[in-house]
Amino acid sequence: MAKLQDVSEKDFQTEVLNSSKPVLVDFWAPWCGPCKIVSPIVEELADEYSSEMGFTKLNVDDAPNIALKYQVMSIPTLIVFQDGEPVAQVVGAHPKKSIKEKLLSKVIS
Repeated sequence: MAKLQDVSEKDFQTEVLNSSKPVLVDFWAPWCGPCKIVSPIVEELADEYSSEMGFTKLNVDDAPNIALKYQVMSIPTLIVFQDGEPVAQVVGAHPKKSIKEKLLSKVIS
C-alpha cells in the first residue's frame, strides 16, 4: 500500500497548486481518530489511481495557515485540487466508494 508523503506549508504551492495532475490532499492530525480510518482508504486510492492523479497528506497542526485558507474546520477533510484550485471536497470519514464518487469522479474519467 502506498505511504502518502506529508506536504508542508513550504512545499504546498509546488506539490499541490502547481501540479500538472489533479491532487487529493488529506487534511489530518495525528490525534484525530476518524483520520486514522480514512488514511488507509486514501492510500488504497493512491495505489489504484497514482498514474492519473497525485495524493498527499497535510497535517493541520503543522500547516494551520493552509487549513485556514481552504476553510478546513473539521478533519479529516479531503480536497481535490486541479489547476491550482479546489474542485471537490468531503468532510469526515467516508467509505471508499463515496470518496471515489464525490471526489475522484470530478477529475478522472
